[in-house]
Amino acid sequence: AVGERGHILRSTNGKNWQQMPSPTQTTLTSVTLVNGNLGWAVGHDATILHTKDGGESWAIQHYAPELEKPLFDIVFNNTKDGIAVGAYGQTFRTSNGGKTWQSEFHQEFLLADDIDYLADLKREDEEAYLDEIAFILPHFNKLVKDGRTLFLLGEIGMLAKSNDFGVTWQKFDEIYQGSFFSLARTKSGNLIVAGLRGHVFRGIKNGSTWSEVNTNTTALLNEIIISNDDRVIILGNNGVLLESNDDGVTYKLHAQKDGKALIAGVLFQEQLIVVSDVGIKHISLK
Repeated sequence: AVGERGHILRSTNGKNWQQMPSPTQTTLTSVTLVNGNLGWAVGHDATILHTKDGGESWAIQHYAPELEKPLFDIVFNNTKDGIAVGAYGQTFRTSNGGKTWQSEFHQEFLLADDIDYLADLKREDEEAYLDEIAFILPHFNKLVKDGRTLFLLGEIGMLAKSNDFGVTWQKFDEIYQGSFFSLARTKSGNLIVAGLRGHVFRGIKNGSTWSEVNTNTTALLNEIIISNDDRVIILGNNGVLLESNDDGVTYKLHAQKDGKALIAGVLFQEQLIVVSDVGIKHISLK
């Protein structure tokens, strides 16, 4: 688990946690492991950290505070190929396990008017063009790897998929103008996506058709988890926990008594372990 001021916590059983030495005091936003040893974490100031020993020690691979862009998520396809994304469409890619990271600009997320505007600007003023593309794309909030498909979620209703690990992207038809923060595939193969103000959408046939689902909440929704017994669990702000037993068609609201935000979570050894504003919590799924 990673968080504010560069904090990194590690547990082997989900109950007892130890704080690990961290090479940064920058807020960290996401962490991923590709096996028992290799892992990466990202955060503000375009920070990317790397561990070779399962999170016991960490080293900085990338740090660029001059960009003024936080990174929000990171995914690896194997031990070599990885992508990190963040604010204003910032994207970094590595093909050597993070020894080097290259910045990418994905023009496919531009509006048609923006494409014409940037083309004119590049002809007239190269420096102004470079300044403009640095902040013209929407925030990229989340990456979700689902088999061969990689999903990308962002603000202004941005939802896209890639079958070549993010080299090119195909945008879904717009279903909502707000931000998306989480996506998951149910055991029956349908997609669930969640975001601002309690908005949840269910996509059948790999997202060819989407329908909005009533959640009876306006809380920001942070994380979708699919349990081993096919339940859809959604974590949100204000202590919101939504549960569906019918493949995400309907939801029941389980409000946590302390009302604290449920920021992210994972199923581990039959436990739902959640990080919140008051630290790490265990929530019964019974």
